[in-house]
Amino acid sequence: MKKNLLAVAVLCALTSGAALAQQSEGPWMVRARAVHLDSANKDSTPLGLTINNKTIPEVDVSYFFTPNVAAELILTVPQKHTLSAGGAAIGSLKHLPPTLLVQYHFNTSGIKPYVGAGLNYTRFSSVKLPAGVDIDRNSFGAALQIGVDIPLQKNLYLNFDVKKVFIKTDVSAGGAKLGTFKADPVLVGVGLGWRF
Repeated sequence: MKKNLLAVAVLCALTSGAALAQQSEGPWMVRARAVHLDSANKDSTPLGLTINNKTIPEVDVSYFFTPNVAAELILTVPQKHTLSAGGAAIGSLKHLPPTLLVQYHFNTSGIKPYVGAGLNYTRFSSVKLPAGVDIDRNSFGAALQIGVDIPLQKNLYLNFDVKKVFIKTDVSAGGAKLGTFKADPVLVGVGLGWRF
């Protein structure tokens, strides 16, 4: 009986020690990334609309509810894109795409892979298009994510991240809907993360 109690006590000490070690990093993580945005440019209008690809800055803040489960808020500044029709520039717009994701982080020694899924809200602004042509200013869509954090030193990580974000807007001319333009970009990012 005493041996069983001793074994239970040792097991409790070890598991609580592991939990404290995981908690020693703290529940917060902030990452800064350079992200390349590659738009799918799917257009159901007769205009052949596209936006340009570009590399943008991105900052995200994550909170770990458990060692495995975290929520991540992804932020950037409004991004300006050239809107083209049939390969010729016809105007420009800005979009601001904050995204909230729930992530699952896998328990591994060394590198720390994760997957995520959530919701994107995009606000289009500074829309400059030919007279009579307009777009819906708001878009809601899903977002999917896969990434990995690689430890560099205490609390500092190298991050690689890939996201698919579903962004679309209705296009109209003279008040009549022409169709839907889907940017639906893939975003490939690399950056640094700090856990605290």
